[in-house]
Amino acid sequence: MNIAIYGYGNLGRGVECAVQQNADMSLVGIFTRRDPASVKTLYNTPVYPAAEIDTFADRIDVLILCGGSATDLPEMTPALSRRFNVVDSYDTHATIPAHFEKTDKAAREGGHIALISCGWDPGMFSLNRLYAGVLLPDGKDYTFWGRGVSQGHSDAIRRIDGVLDARQYTVPVAESLEAVRSGSMPELTTREKHRRECYVVVAEGADKAAIEQQIKTMPNYFADYDTTVTFITQEELDRDHRGIPHGGFVIRTGKTGVDNCHTHTIEYRLQLDSNPEFTASVLVAYARAVDRLSKRGVTGCKTVFDIAPADLSPLSAEELRATLL
Repeated sequence: MNIAIYGYGNLGRGVECAVQQNADMSLVGIFTRRDPASVKTLYNTPVYPAAEIDTFADRIDVLILCGGSATDLPEMTPALSRRFNVVDSYDTHATIPAHFEKTDKAAREGGHIALISCGWDPGMFSLNRLYAGVLLPDGKDYTFWGRGVSQGHSDAIRRIDGVLDARQYTVPVAESLEAVRSGSMPELTTREKHRRECYVVVAEGADKAAIEQQIKTMPNYFADYDTTVTFITQEELDRDHRGIPHGGFVIRTGKTGVDNCHTHTIEYRLQLDSNPEFTASVLVAYARAVDRLSKRGVTGCKTVFDIAPADLSPLSAEELRATLL
């Protein structure tokens, strides 16, 4: 299948790498809103202006969107899903339903498929919450993220006037994590589960107090958490915060048996050296499923809940039964 990338930051580079690991895929090109001549790719992939993408409509099976959730994907995904099958990693959990409705309408009008909110959370963590919940219906879910860099939250900070660069770390509260693992099923607020650490580089003369206040009160990102903001130089950020690690845990504790006499814990953990490269690998696997569904005549918006596991694999149904079942 023919894959194309729309946007070429950390996630776009991750997709470029992931496509190389899948023998049933080829990369048509990268589409950017920057000057294509200024973009250096990892595998000498052709780079084209975003404005020319419609001329490639008959050459692209799935377009993987690598923009940010704060401002790019809410407009980009519906617009492009009218003309292409698309996959995005929209990760603002609170507004996923609205993003789905807008994209579903556009994709159906264009006769295409759009798979949204694909990655590890939302994405793989979402599936594990679903599986654990149906297996242990009398129980509680807990999700912990980090310690790691959140691409979406870092991007949201960088879009504040006066901010030149930023890294945001999501950090689980250790005491809360251990209380969950004990099986006691504690009631935890958002603030009790995580804290957020922000390292921010600002322009000379910028109002640091105003920027800090804007970060700490940002809805859907920081307002509900204990958040620290540390202003550092670009040199310090480049030296001390170069990587993009992440990870986390999905845990469900549940009861079974007469009088709920037995306690069970399901835990799914990810420990990632590179958040964008792992997210990209998930996007690429789901692009395969989107292509297969499209060939069956399916249209509209989908999420990971709608995709059969077999459609993610390059193996045939017979090979899956023989090797993995």
